[in-house]
Amino acid sequence: MVDMAEIDQVEDWLIGQALMNPHVPTMFGELCERLRACGLPIDRVVLAWATLHPLINAETVVWEPQTGPKHEVFGHDQVDTDTWMQSPMRKVLNEDLPGLRRRLSGGNAELDFPLCHDLHGQGFSDYLVLATHFSMPAIAEKHGNTGILVSWASKAEDGFSPEQVNAIEYIQKRLAISTRANLEAQITRNVAETYLGKWAGSRVLNGQIRHGDGQRLNAVIYFSDIRGSTRIAEDLGPDRYLQFLNSYFQATAGSILDHGGEILDFIGDAVLGVFPIEAGDLQPAALQALAAADMSRNRIAKLNRQPAASHGLKAGIALSVGEVMFGNIGVPNRLTFSVIGQTVHAAARIEALTKSVGHDTLLTQEIAHFAIDRCHPVGSFDLNGFSSPRPLFALRE
Repeated sequence: MVDMAEIDQVEDWLIGQALMNPHVPTMFGELCERLRACGLPIDRVVLAWATLHPLINAETVVWEPQTGPKHEVFGHDQVDTDTWMQSPMRKVLNEDLPGLRRRLSGGNAELDFPLCHDLHGQGFSDYLVLATHFSMPAIAEKHGNTGILVSWASKAEDGFSPEQVNAIEYIQKRLAISTRANLEAQITRNVAETYLGKWAGSRVLNGQIRHGDGQRLNAVIYFSDIRGSTRIAEDLGPDRYLQFLNSYFQATAGSILDHGGEILDFIGDAVLGVFPIEAGDLQPAALQALAAADMSRNRIAKLNRQPAASHGLKAGIALSVGEVMFGNIGVPNRLTFSVIGQTVHAAARIEALTKSVGHDTLLTQEIAHFAIDRCHPVGSFDLNGFSSPRPLFALRE
């Protein structure tokens, strides 16, 4: 028997979850535990939804009493796997069905999907898929109907009773409300972090959205730019050049992210990255930036060894250190979150010198101190906007 008074308590709990910001897989796992305690004979429940993310196409959570919730994400290149193509959930989604049910035991067992056959072998008796649609314009254009798909499976001898199916249908609508609220918050974070970076994105979402909002901080600035990009763009044409450019960004910007830095901006085909200095200790940020420079150069060299590398990818890298202003710049109704200041200007001008001094990576003296065995001085240079010449060092392989 299903205790409907307890189901009502689960409903109240789900409404509370919609007003908060829980991790959806954790919320779903707790929901399944609560429903099982109410008398619903659930032994395997799967929640699936589409999302808006540069790397992730869809997500699922599989819950079983013995293991709890298991969260899995699927990339944009994983949508046509054999498992998905032959799944009951896909049939419900593609044919816009409200649901699908299969008896898995007894003389009327319906094992027309590989999953149903597998569940039958594991002792399951009933399998139910329900779709609950809701409006989410951010992903509707790509995925069509938006919402959640949930499959409910039982090992109870007689499967789900009509009363239990009604309770499942009732609670799934409330689950959809809670999931939708939390997915919207998740998508907002995804978009902010994708276009602004985690550091800047978190500050914007925490309320730093007014013109002039920001803070001063000390940081290592990483600036990289492609050499000869105009000629390469003309030779390759727009489509091939875009692929070329993204390979370069993966080599350089990807290395910054891999070593704990933040990407503040893409300026044409240049990359502006930042490594904040914590508690006045330059060493960690400097070592991170140096490691990112090494990885960038290694990745560029690897790209140039590939057979398709008809245009040798060359880039200059500059590392400088100092105080920057980190915050909102622009006009009140069109802002960007970035770093400004002499340290940023220095990095851009130092990178420009890599062409004339014949070295692909130049460092200021403060950064060179942490790679003294791999650096050599290349002279002191007048940098536009600075009162005295600055000594620069080249970083060897």
